[in-house]
Parts: sequence; C-alpha cells; structure tokens
Amino acid sequence: MNKKILIIGLGITGLSCLNFFLKKKIIPFVMDKRKDRKLIKKIPLYVPYYLGSLNKNWILSSQLIILSPGISIFNHFILEAQKKNIEIIGDIELFARYNTTPLIAVTGTNGKSTVTNMIAHIMKKNNFRVSVGGNNGYPVMNLLSFKRDFYILEISSFQLETIKKLNIYIAIILNISQDHMDRYPLGIEQYRDFKLRIYKNANICIYNADDILCHPKKFYNGKKYITFGKILGKYNLSFDKEQVYLKINNKKIFNFNKTKLVGIHNYLNSLAVLAVIDILKISKKNFFKEINNYKNMDHTLQIIHKENGVIWINDSKSTNVNSTKAALEYLHKKKRIWLFLGGYDKHCNLYLLQKYLQKKDNIKIICFGKSSKKILSIDSRAIIVKTIYEGIKKIIKLIKFGDIVLLSPACSSIDQFKNFKHRGNEFIKLVKKIHKCNNFIKKL
Repeated sequence: MNKKILIIGLGITGLSCLNFFLKKKIIPFVMDKRKDRKLIKKIPLYVPYYLGSLNKNWILSSQLIILSPGISIFNHFILEAQKKNIEIIGDIELFARYNTTPLIAVTGTNGKSTVTNMIAHIMKKNNFRVSVGGNNGYPVMNLLSFKRDFYILEISSFQLETIKKLNIYIAIILNISQDHMDRYPLGIEQYRDFKLRIYKNANICIYNADDILCHPKKFYNGKKYITFGKILGKYNLSFDKEQVYLKINNKKIFNFNKTKLVGIHNYLNSLAVLAVIDILKISKKNFFKEINNYKNMDHTLQIIHKENGVIWINDSKSTNVNSTKAALEYLHKKKRIWLFLGGYDKHCNLYLLQKYLQKKDNIKIICFGKSSKKILSIDSRAIIVKTIYEGIKKIIKLIKFGDIVLLSPACSSIDQFKNFKHRGNEFIKLVKKIHKCNNFIKKL
C-alpha cells in the first residue's frame, strides 16, 4: 500500500489502527485534537504526528483517512476531503477489508452491550469460539489476531458512518430513539439512516418490529428478515397478570419472571438473542438455562446498597431519555423514587420526559450538571445541585423506608466525568461513603 495514510484520533481505536499498519511495515501519519504528552509516548519516534488541532494541509493531502469514531464526518475539514474524493473510512471498515471470520453485529440506541454480551456468553457455553469487539472498548483491529468461529461486534452510529463493505452474517437493530442529536444536524432521520447501514451487506437482518425506525427501508431478495418485539414479531411477549412470557409464533414457551433479568427492555433484548441462538441451532433448553441466571451488567439498574428499607440503584449507562424511561417503567410501582437526572444532553429532547414525569407524583428529581436548568424547566419541583455528592447530602435525611434512590441521568457524562462507568463508580463510592459516615455517627 503506497497511499499516504492519515489516522485521525489517537484513542484506543486510532492506536490499534496505527499498530496494525506498523506490523505491515506501513508508516502512516497520525493526528489528534488533544495536545497531551502522554500521547507522544505512545507514538514511535519515526511516525509523523500532529497534536493540538486538526491539520487541514495533512487532511487534504492524504489519500486514505482512518477516522476515529469521536471525530464527526461533518467536520468542515473532513467535508472538504470528501469533496476532493479522498477515501475516508473508520476502523470497522478497515477491519472488514482484512477479516475472513463470520460476523454477528449489534446496534441500537439502547441495549447493544447487553445483547452483545448475552450472545457471546451463550455461544461460549455452547462451545463456539468467539471474541467481542467494537463499541464495547475492545478495538476490532485487535480481533484479527485471534482465530475464532465468530466475531461479535457492538457497533455505534458513529462507527457506522464510515462503513462501506462490511459483510455481516447476522445484523441486529434493537431500537432507535433520540440520541447524539449534537452529532446529526438533520435530526433523528439522519441518525436512523446511519443505523440502517448495518443491514446493507448482511445475510440475515433481525429487527424490532414494534419500532418503525428499525424497519429496513427496502427488503431484498436473498436476505432473511427476522422480527421480535413487545407486541409484534415472530418472537414477542405475552402478559398474564403479573407474569411475562416469551412467545414464539404465538405460543408461550418461557416465563421471564423466573429469571434474574430486570425490566421489560431486557426481556426484549433476550428475544433478539434467542433469534440468533435459533439461527445457530443452539438448543432452546441451553438458552433458557443461561438466561435464567443471567444478571444485568454493571451500571444498568445495578442495586448497589440496601439499608433501612431504602434501595440505591446505579443506572449510569442510561445516557438518553428512552433508557431512563425504561428504568422508571420497571420501578414505577415503588413508593417513592429519588431520581438523579443530568449531564450533557447531546441536544436531545429532554422534554420527552415531561409528560411521563407529570403523571408520576412519586418521582422526586435531583438535577445536576450542564443540563440541570433545562431539567428544572421540565419539572419546577426539581432540586438543583452542582454535583451528585451535593444531591446525596441533600436527600439523605429526607428518604424514608420503601424509597428508591436512582441514578438514571438520561444524559451523557462528559461534562463532569470521563464516561458513564466513571460516573457510576463515583456514585457507588459516594453512596458507600455517606452510609459509612452515618453509621459511624450513630455509634457515637
């Protein structure tokens, strides 16, 4: 490859691409908006680098640009490069050009990580050799080092922006709702169009029949389409009093209430997983065995503390409105919920929560971070604080037996934290610290 190659972005994705090229004895140029001395240590001395901003001359003189997902394809320099017909791809497309292993790829606004992990877990238990990569934090370029039966990819809309010929055996879209509206100037339809790209070169497409935004815009001969949903689809749910059943072709075959899964959204996630399991001819008996004992991932409706009849829940992974609504719908029968909302809203419509919250007198809001004033305009009764810690201190003497304290922010964490995991872990530390202090004072 004699092209002048430029890698933009030196996070784990960009560095994995750099290492890939160096192993092939190809020396690319590298660039990052950040001016961080730690980055320099990660770049070999013989690799040309530019830090602190995007270098227009380097971009427009390149022949192939590897764009990290954190850099928008709508950046004005990138748009100029597109007009010059400079090839722009991401790590997923670069990976696709060298990959020969069958792929299962999962996208959606919510539930990607859960479904990806569920599929991997059940496949491993049934003697498939699999590895997981993509938006979960493990770079796909690193997967090429392993011989596997399948690679399972969690893919975000950012990563789908730059795919061209990603061949997928099974492609899944779980749901689509407002998210990352700061990235997409034309709104949710543009966001949807990037999500739907996952179907383009897929053999089998699995999608949520209840969610019209997940439906393919065109159906092609030669592709297989499989549906799931709360109401519609081959795989759906049946509600009988307090019990929720899994149905296939209108036949009840499994009671979700006997599992450790939390929330209707996770039952729906299981339906998508079962569709994959059936394609792979794994027995339903084995699927039910694993689902019975499958627990929510950390930072997803994670119970972190119980004391004096009060339950503290970390749902930091809820970074958009629909995810927070799912949490509230699961907990709606509780006596009172102290809901921590806030962060960076990504230009999403937080007012979608307003109608829902107005009907729920038992929800008390504590708002923090960059979007706190907007949340206050949605519910004037909200308690506004600068930090989560300040919020916990304010309500600790107000909570009573039977209450729930829920961190489910409906926003990104980047205004005050590194990521949702950092936010969730800090919440856990603060809750434990507050209770430790209170218990110490009581003993005095």
